Amino acid sequence: MLLLVVGKGKTGSLVTQVARERGHSVRVLDLKENAGASALTAPTVAQVDVVLDFTTPESAIENIRACLALGARIVVGTTGWYHQLNEMKALALRRGGALLYGTNFSMGVQELFKMTGDLAKLPGYNFAISETHHNSKLDAPSGTALTLKEIILKAQPEAKVEITSNREGDASGIHTVTARSQNDLIELRHESFDRRGFAEGAVRAAEWLNDKQGVWEFRDIFEHL
Repeated sequence: MLLLVVGKGKTGSLVTQVARERGHSVRVLDLKENAGASALTAPTVAQVDVVLDFTTPESAIENIRACLALGARIVVGTTGWYHQLNEMKALALRRGGALLYGTNFSMGVQELFKMTGDLAKLPGYNFAISETHHNSKLDAPSGTALTLKEIILKAQPEAKVEITSNREGDASGIHTVTARSQNDLIELRHESFDRRGFAEGAVRAAEWLNDKQGVWEFRDIFEHL
């Protein structure tokens, strides 16, 4: 496959490395080269199989819109843009493109999502979430923490779920779900040692998305990888 990675930050650079290790050809665009999605033209997009976005919330919206308007396929690892998710879904379906998005592409985090769903079914518990990321992470709470909250509220709509966000150094990501009752405390914790697990999941997502049309969230398809 020929992949186009948009974003030369730490995660985007690692995605590029992993994709090449898995035998793919990769082109890369940084934010300056693609200001306002200006480089995502019809001739450019037509040459690649899947675009992967690892930029900023504002840039991601521009990049998603440009790709989907051309009927292209895009994997989005950027978070903080979901207030326009419905618009992007409609555009993908209208133009015959493909959108695969997720708050976290780590396979371990996907298991955390599953276990949280089971934990949230227990009656008599109060839930809390804490997350720690590197200082340069733009959104707080993290998209992963918000997904965990969404999973809990799906099982217990009346629950009050507090999220505590911390930004420290170069932390790759720590997420903890706590369930406390009068009798005991249950804790689920996932810690990323580096960004490679995220990058591997994103590349596998792009491989899965090839030749598809439609819209998916990564946690709905990761078991098919």
